[in-house]
Amino acid sequence: MLPYQTLQEAELELGRELSYAEKLWFDYSRDKSDYYLYCHTILFLFVIFSIVPLPVVFMEIKKAHTILKYKIQPKVKISTQGIFKCYKDVMITFCLVVGPLQLVSYPSVQMVGIRTGLPLPSGWEMVMQLLVYFLVEDYTNYWIHRWLHCKWGYDKIHSVHHEYAAPIGFAAPYAHWAEVLILGIPSFLGPAMVPGHMITFWSWIILRQMEAIETHSGYDFPWTPTKYIPFYGGAEYHDYHHYVGGQSQSNFASVFTYCDYIYGTDKGYRYQKHYLEKLREAGSGDVDGINSKSE
Repeated sequence: MLPYQTLQEAELELGRELSYAEKLWFDYSRDKSDYYLYCHTILFLFVIFSIVPLPVVFMEIKKAHTILKYKIQPKVKISTQGIFKCYKDVMITFCLVVGPLQLVSYPSVQMVGIRTGLPLPSGWEMVMQLLVYFLVEDYTNYWIHRWLHCKWGYDKIHSVHHEYAAPIGFAAPYAHWAEVLILGIPSFLGPAMVPGHMITFWSWIILRQMEAIETHSGYDFPWTPTKYIPFYGGAEYHDYHHYVGGQSQSNFASVFTYCDYIYGTDKGYRYQKHYLEKLREAGSGDVDGINSKSE
């Protein structure tokens, strides 16, 4: 809760006029507790996972030819019933695991120093903090993901997520409850190392979940702006990991590709890409949906 009752008090304390964004934040947050603001994270998660996948899902259900040509595994079809069963299962996990975890984890947010007051961070500050969050999450997630592909980790936990060999957007958080808890650690590690404003934290949660939905969408759209991000993996990159399944020793990284390249866990994917390119050069008419399981 802000310690100011009026805009004039806030401006006197800061020694300047508030920006338009800061005035909006003041009007919204001045009578709300920090805990209440933090709980907005739950709402954002529900809304993002309910809305962002819908355009592609609806177009797939209608079998719209405008996007089906971009489907990475075009021979795999998921029924409408299967799609909404996935959504239902994810929402159950949210209600029973993610939501309660968010409600009780506020002391950790206080401890690391994520703030809700004024001034708001600059755009440059937010960008740099978000970059740190993505890099930290990507690196730590890489190693946890590799561990989840050992025999015990896969059989007991991670196999649930791999039930979708051709993933869909709703399947991004589809996982064993233990995996949901474990992978929450990398997501919080960046904000814990470089704590910022609550708005930066919300932005991080929103962007990370939108990225997960994109990489699990099952579609490789040529116009997606993420293709211009250096070392970004994307849907095609992660789709290969799902296709190979439990035996996969490739493409463990969640966002970027540098860890897989450095540690040599992208060899199967690179071999498959080379194999398909040779088929296309040879004029093969049936390269869609072909994947090499070579590691």
